Amino acid sequence: MEFPTIHTNFWDAVIAVPVVMILTQLIKVFFKTRKTFVPFVALLIGLFISVFISHRGHIVAGLFMGWFYGYAAVGSYASLKTSIIAYLNKK
Repeated sequence: MEFPTIHTNFWDAVIAVPVVMILTQLIKVFFKTRKTFVPFVALLIGLFISVFISHRGHIVAGLFMGWFYGYAAVGSYASLKTSIIAYLNKK
């Protein structure tokens, strides 16, 4: 089996992950999603964006990068939230 060549570019680092974060937060606010389902929602959004927008025409690359979009957004949100809480508790 030959693995696809996957290029990480400006779209991946600067646009896709923040878009996943923003859409996840909007869905969480407007649809009152339970906290336990939020990472799954982020993963679905990441997969959707990757498969249908950024890597259309190559399903393996779309699934691979979509997984990273979703979980990079989850990790970035968790890191930001932890940093803010730690800063507020320090004050």
